[in-house]
Amino acid sequence: MMAAQLLFIGTTELMLIAGIALLLFGGKKLPEMMRGMGRGISEFKKGAKEAVEPFEEAKKDIDEVIKE
Repeated sequence: MMAAQLLFIGTTELMLIAGIALLLFGGKKLPEMMRGMGRGISEFKKGAKEAVEPFEEAKKDIDEVIKE
């Protein structure tokens, strides 16, 4: 139940978190960290897509065999 409540973060909470991050890491380091985080997320999505592709191809092959 606690994890479900963490998904519902409002604007005020996000602003508070951003303010604390700005105070902790400073104005110069924060954009670098966010850029790195964005690259990490995009690499994760790319890897996840590459991991799913072989299974989708196998499913298509199986569907073709079943139709015959």
